[in-house]
Amino acid sequence: MKTKTKLEIKSDILSWWLLIVVPFVGMVVVNLPSNLRFILDNFSNQSSANLDANYRYHFSASLRNNPNQKEAIQQEIAFYQQRLAVDSRSGLNRAALAGSYLKMARATGEGGWFLLAEQAAQRSIADLPFDNKGALLVLARIAEARHDFVTALRLAKQVGSDNEDAIALEVTSHLATGKVSEANAAAEALVNRIPNLGSLTLRALVRESQGRDAEVLQDYRQAMAAEEPGEVGGSARARSLLGRFYARRGQFVQAKALLKEALRLVPRYPLALIYLADLETRQGNYREAEGYYSKVSAYSGGAATLFDRTVDGGMARVKELQGDAIKSRRLRDKAEAGLRQEQALSSRGFGHRRDLARLLLEKGRSQDVAEALALMQEEVKIRRDAVTLDTLAWAFSASGEWQKADRVMGEIRSSGIRDAAMFYRAGAIARTLGKDTESRAYFQKSKEIDPSFDDRARQALGLGSYEF
Repeated sequence: MKTKTKLEIKSDILSWWLLIVVPFVGMVVVNLPSNLRFILDNFSNQSSANLDANYRYHFSASLRNNPNQKEAIQQEIAFYQQRLAVDSRSGLNRAALAGSYLKMARATGEGGWFLLAEQAAQRSIADLPFDNKGALLVLARIAEARHDFVTALRLAKQVGSDNEDAIALEVTSHLATGKVSEANAAAEALVNRIPNLGSLTLRALVRESQGRDAEVLQDYRQAMAAEEPGEVGGSARARSLLGRFYARRGQFVQAKALLKEALRLVPRYPLALIYLADLETRQGNYREAEGYYSKVSAYSGGAATLFDRTVDGGMARVKELQGDAIKSRRLRDKAEAGLRQEQALSSRGFGHRRDLARLLLEKGRSQDVAEALALMQEEVKIRRDAVTLDTLAWAFSASGEWQKADRVMGEIRSSGIRDAAMFYRAGAIARTLGKDTESRAYFQKSKEIDPSFDDRARQALGLGSYEF
């Protein structure tokens, strides 16, 4: 089995959590003509004037020499396939092939690669049932992606607490199931063991879920200070996530500068494009939002990917905000059909139940609300992060079950998370229940977290409007 370099191990720590925390977004680094790269660099330089110096990527030479990651992975797959042609019972080579398939799944967002990775890992373990950490980690990551966190954690424990990837899996699995204290302990252990770009970014995400904003920013600064040339994918992810953090605090200039910096590192990077589209939607720049969503679609070259539904849903919101109800409905219907098809294809799919529930709640018909509530009552049995709980509270509210919605919002608030939309929802629920003092406090808290959280922001997020 090919031994990972120290740099590859560091990059993997940040890569795997994306299977859970955010929509499935791949990354392909493309060799661009020098003249196009020059244009992109100049465009980024213009937009990076507002970028905090701590967040700039300083290894410009590595950008000029980026390989095409997809081609590199294809070569890696071919390498291990050739080895297996010579010795088909090599469990180590089969585990390495499974890892390469999983890399390709992340790079393209195409679900078929996940299935190939799983099959290869299972066969690897059949051929080599002992001390096969590589295959166990692949199966753990796929289990996590399917929201089977019990299995993911069990497999991570089999790999052992001395393995950085296994610790990272503990962080993300605990975070997804609402066990924030356990996630924090694992993140601290990971940073103490290997304080690099990936581990510090993971800890920042845990701290964000606890509302520890100052420490979040400190972690991101340390993460970027610790980055190394060659970690371009991880560097783009970190800046995209920090851009999302700033956007959620209403600091749009810094958010946009970070997301543009991510695109300078990885042109057409889907995660940055989606966050930019969300940001432009929030600001009422609907044409720009459509442009970014379109770039995500163009990125896949027409192949079905695991972030297609995110784009369809985002475009539906844009059309609705533009007053085009017909196109909005068509896009939501398309997104719904895709989500239902993905669920029907396999009982072990990649957990789009929450996405489907949110889309149904946006549609708002009584039968859709009833189905959304049923979906979320099942989802929270396996996943209890703040976004999942907020979706459950939304479903309870839409169903008129305000007391239950209020209890769910209480669980969210107890985590310490600072999210303007969630506090606004808590305020709306409290207002409906006649808790006027609590309601005003929640609305004020929402405004404190994000001073720009206005009617347009609430419309973009499907929230009603109340006077503070």
